Order: sequence, then C-alpha cells, then structure tokens
Amino acid sequence: MPTRVLLVDDQQLVRAGLRMLCDSTEDIRVVGEAADGEEAVRLVAATVPDVVLMDLRMPGVDGTTATARMLADRPETRVVVLTTFDDDDHLYPALAAGACGFLAKDATPAELLDAVRQAAAGGSPFSGPVLARLVSQATSAWSAERSPEPPPLTAREREVLAFVGAGLSNAEIADRMRVGMTTVKTHVGSLMRKTASPSRVRLAIFAIHHGLAG
Repeated sequence: MPTRVLLVDDQQLVRAGLRMLCDSTEDIRVVGEAADGEEAVRLVAATVPDVVLMDLRMPGVDGTTATARMLADRPETRVVVLTTFDDDDHLYPALAAGACGFLAKDATPAELLDAVRQAAAGGSPFSGPVLARLVSQATSAWSAERSPEPPPLTAREREVLAFVGAGLSNAEIADRMRVGMTTVKTHVGSLMRKTASPSRVRLAIFAIHHGLAG
C-alpha cells in the first residue's frame, strides 16, 4: 500500500510543489492538504495519514501546537517538520511535541521523498545540518566512557557508518557509494541493531565517539 501523506503549509505554491513531487512516485500518495494547524488536526482524523509533512510558522494554530494535538489523538501518525526555520528555538519544541524528523525546505527532492519513506518505516529523518547539530550537542552531554565498544563491522558497514556520522542522508550516502537506496537502508538497519542504537541520531553519536565518522 502507498504511504499516505498529509501536506501542511500555509503557502499554496509550496503545497502544490510537494504534491507534484509525491505524485511522481508510486509508493507515496497525498491524501489531503491543510493551510493551518487547526485544519491539519481536523484532516488527520478525517484522512488518517501515515506521515504528515508539517510547516511550523502558520497563521492561527502553528505547526508545533498542531503536532502535539494530532499526536495526542493519533500517536501512530509520523510527523516530519519541513520548514525554513531550523534554529534551536524551533527544532526542540517541535521534537518535544512529538515530531519524528526535521528537514529544511532547501532539502533536495530525493531527500524529501527519502524522509517520507524513513518516517513511514519508523525512522527519524533529519537534514544534514540539523542532524550534525543534534549530534554535537548530544555528544557533549554523553560521556565517551558510557559508549559501548564497537562490534565487528564489515568494510561496507564502516563506510556507511562514517557517512551517517557526518550527517548524510540515505540518498546522499547512496550517491556517494554508487549503490541503491535499499542497500543503504539495509546497512543502516544492520548498524542500528549491532550498535544497539535506537535512532539514527544515536547511531551518528556512536560513530563520532569511536572516531568512525567521515
């Protein structure tokens, strides 16, 4: 079944571009559009999307408030923030509200589609600069002594881990390694299991702690 996506942005042109991009794939289907947070909360109940692409700055109910409200009613919904504001004042409230990912609007089409697929599969997609900042801040608060020793990894897994530690998305890693996205996702999943990393951010922190980041 295609991944069901709800688009939330107060700019009609942005929503039209996102719809066109999603409609260009066979595995992603747009089930609704909302121009503000209040409408988004209503449409989540009406359309039951798998993933919501959420803007933050909107008239009336903003994206962070809408995220908290919709997840309170339907916690299985995956919310990926898509915004021009990637500073900490917007990032952390959105994550605290329950967003599973955070992308800047200058993300490439491949990165955005990859983010939707990651979110639908239970992942946490972040744009490179945002992930790098989260990793840096988390690393400073997490002592290296608490980090487990790295398990045996294949050469390919070490290569993928280095790219994850550098903040690259699956699409960027696939391009660097000249392999398919499925191959990259398989390696990332294996790395998360081997390192007991519950999220991509923790996997990146693991790479940095052990000097394996690119």
